[in-house]
Amino acid sequence: MTPSLRLVFWESTKACNLSCKHCRAVPQKQLGPTELRTAEAFNLIDQIAEVAKPVFVLSGGEPLFRPDLFDIGTYGVESGFRMALATNGTLVTERVAAHIADTGFSRVAISLDGAVPATHDRFRGLPGSHALALRGLRNLREEGVSVQINSTIAQHNVTELPALLDLALEIGADALHLFMLVPVGCGLEIAPSEMLPADEYERVLHWFDEQSKTCPIDLKATCAPHYYRIRAQRLESDRRNGDMSGTFIAPGTRAKAAPSLLGGGAHGQHLSAMTRGCLAGTAVCFISNEGDVYPCGYLPVSAGSTRTQHFKDIWNDSSVFQQLRNPNALEGKCGECRYQSLCGGCRARAYAATGSFLAEEPFCSYRPDLDVAHGESPVPCVLEVQS
Repeated sequence: MTPSLRLVFWESTKACNLSCKHCRAVPQKQLGPTELRTAEAFNLIDQIAEVAKPVFVLSGGEPLFRPDLFDIGTYGVESGFRMALATNGTLVTERVAAHIADTGFSRVAISLDGAVPATHDRFRGLPGSHALALRGLRNLREEGVSVQINSTIAQHNVTELPALLDLALEIGADALHLFMLVPVGCGLEIAPSEMLPADEYERVLHWFDEQSKTCPIDLKATCAPHYYRIRAQRLESDRRNGDMSGTFIAPGTRAKAAPSLLGGGAHGQHLSAMTRGCLAGTAVCFISNEGDVYPCGYLPVSAGSTRTQHFKDIWNDSSVFQQLRNPNALEGKCGECRYQSLCGGCRARAYAATGSFLAEEPFCSYRPDLDVAHGESPVPCVLEVQS
């Protein structure tokens, strides 16, 4: 059975006013001649609606470069989608924030890659971009728009994580999502020096999990599927020590009262309340500025083009998606791991390291062959959804 589509990212344009070191898009300074036009964007929304009405994220580049962005956002809202916006925040003036609110975007994610200006500005390639991003966040909060901070975590800012969390709380953000660097696009050039080694990666995820227990906002580690394995291991340890009260709580379910983006009503799951690690091609897909469909924004293997194929056919029948949906196809230790159903390993990082998106996750320190509990069933992934 074809899995339910829950989240779509559309790279509305490659145009951007920044030159970020890690960007998957290799950005340009103006709209490209081959990017989907307004009518094509409306048609794309119509095609996706035939499959599902997932959270639809308008990303880039910088989506605010598109003069028709609010027309597209309005069309999506009127078509029954929960529309979200991913921006660098530098262009979110008071007027733009009001327009975003009036359009009906459910959430806006703004990238903040350092707790201090120097770290963020150096990574983003624009002096003053940190201050402008904070201005954008505060302007949106003034308009009552739910805001989320996205932070790409690598060597340059890993020591600033506690301060980043404090900053998110001070601003009044509804969520802080950590994006563990994936070597793709411009990120290929900085990967050798900036990627966290596997043991440091593990330490960061343990710290993040610990914060999630008491933090009043939504915390989620993205592009870090073994976060789910870590959460399950910690619960298993508690139960072996006699604490049987715990429930495996997926990231996002301890969030404060914020707009529900993945389900209806007060008991709906929040945007980040996913139940598995890597969702590329199973519950998530990415669509390029030219209409090509990918498993995610970091896995550059096309499943088809919406300009020559129908989205429904791509989602249901693409061989790329079929392989990703087959857990028996995973190779190496990911194929042997008892946490496979919770984690799955990052398919994009596997592809970047080996050329195969079915290879084992290269930045995971877990050794299935040394697991003393091998042969036991992992703790069931039970969602405890906050009302």
